[in-house]
Amino acid sequence: MALMPVSDALAAVLAGAEPLAEEMVALDEAWHRVLARDLAARRTQPPQAMSAMDGYAVRAADAARIDAQLNLIGEVAAGQPFAGTVGAGEAVRIFTGGVVPDGADAVVIQEDTAVEGKRVTIKEAALIGRHIRLAGVDFREGDLLLKRGTRLTERDLALAAAMNHPRLPVRRRPRVAILATGDELVMPGVTPGAGQIVYSNGYALHALARSEGAETIDLGIAADTVEATTAGIRRARDSGADVLITTGGASVGDHDLVKPALEAEGISMAFWKIAIRPGKPMMHGQLGAMRVIGLPGNPVSSYVCAFLFMVPLIRALSGREVIHHRRERAVLGRDVGANDQREDYLRARLELRDDGTLIAHPVSHQDSSLLANLAAAQALLVRAPFAPKAEAGTRCEVLRLPV
Repeated sequence: MALMPVSDALAAVLAGAEPLAEEMVALDEAWHRVLARDLAARRTQPPQAMSAMDGYAVRAADAARIDAQLNLIGEVAAGQPFAGTVGAGEAVRIFTGGVVPDGADAVVIQEDTAVEGKRVTIKEAALIGRHIRLAGVDFREGDLLLKRGTRLTERDLALAAAMNHPRLPVRRRPRVAILATGDELVMPGVTPGAGQIVYSNGYALHALARSEGAETIDLGIAADTVEATTAGIRRARDSGADVLITTGGASVGDHDLVKPALEAEGISMAFWKIAIRPGKPMMHGQLGAMRVIGLPGNPVSSYVCAFLFMVPLIRALSGREVIHHRRERAVLGRDVGANDQREDYLRARLELRDDGTLIAHPVSHQDSSLLANLAAAQALLVRAPFAPKAEAGTRCEVLRLPV
């Protein structure tokens, strides 16, 4: 059976992945949620011309020369407008955020004035519009400021609040269930017995899914039996998971039972085995609305495949505007050998030189079990199938890993 190219496998994973349903959430619960609809301003900001500084609201024509003297007729504080009008030879004390009174067209900052009683002396000539924030200088009612598909940052939330939106329409978070398999796995903190290893894959997978905005469901570790694996698959379905991620049991050994268990539950397999390193024994299928990604058990293979396939799927289900990882240009920091038929994702450290050149240094050992090298890497160096040997200094492409 021919190995499926990575691009075809990703297309299969994303096929038909439509954004999940819309729901309304309070503004303070919307951080990192994805907008389901375009958002327009409900008000003009600022609604009136306001002072940008503490000083004196004046008519620029009256304060155009040094040592001009004006009569102080009142005061404006933020939220407390002046009811009168500034006439010829008059000034109003004004504070930052105060509404510029009628008749005034400039603000002279307090450092550029001298005050005695009710007389203000100008020490710096005024200019029309200086130190005034005009009405609508930030935005106007009806302006479309936040677009559908935006993953909301803290800055977006501040803007939405200023636009007068107490609740926001967002996409439901994808629910991702994670099931590990393997008799050899023990939990962290347990002393492993002969032939056992400490379970680590799930911690990376849960964190990676949550960092992309998903809710995660921990299905634990299933023993290497069809019954235990099937029970885990059914728990994922019954929990309402949008995505089931399995890790381990995806290869061809006698104890690799995930594929037959999935098929026995009626999951239609889109592919099994892809032309990728690390991660060849990866699978994908669907059971009703639940999508399934079967990851290899080796920890580096599991993480790399989750990064390349699970993350774009979560983004698509979340309604994100951009779902694919961005490739960056870099330069090889050392020689790399020729590649075979599999697309290679080498773990690499990055160096940014003073001239702006990004250098990718592949780690020396690329074995798919080496977590220390994965943790030390900042990027995946992408090598196309059948890429020839490349020397240090050759241009290359990298995908930055999350920080």
